[in-house]
Amino acid sequence: MSEEDDLSAWGEAMDEQAQSDTQSDSSSDDPWGEALSEQARETESNNADEIDAASFAALEKSRGNGAEKVDLDVLLDIPVTLALEIGRAKVSIRNLLSYTQGSVIEMDRLAGEPLDLLVNGTLIAHGEVVVINDKFGVRLTDVISPQERIKKLK
Repeated sequence: MSEEDDLSAWGEAMDEQAQSDTQSDSSSDDPWGEALSEQARETESNNADEIDAASFAALEKSRGNGAEKVDLDVLLDIPVTLALEIGRAKVSIRNLLSYTQGSVIEMDRLAGEPLDLLVNGTLIAHGEVVVINDKFGVRLTDVISPQERIKKLK
């Protein structure tokens, strides 16, 4: 085949494809094509003046200036985990596996130092252990302010 024959074959193929595209647009074989053309017709027929503006009145009322009372009752029933930390120790796995009943593990705190009260893993206060009616408890000696908690996060 010569180069001219190739070009004419490509031209004929392109013409056939264009004709088949035109025929397939008019036929109902392509439901997506029909749906898209129907949507385009509907969009053209609708006027922009007929579209209603969205109403944000409800949102604007709730925006306020912050002086509104926030209802915290929703949060009051959420459970949290309290934990008292008496200290920490870093040990190797070898030493950890060698511990038996009666082993003593040295912590990083001195005797008499306050314990850390953690709420969901966040330090909230320091306190000391007390015993009331044969049960352990904690007496808070220092509550961490929200500003100090934020500083520790950074």
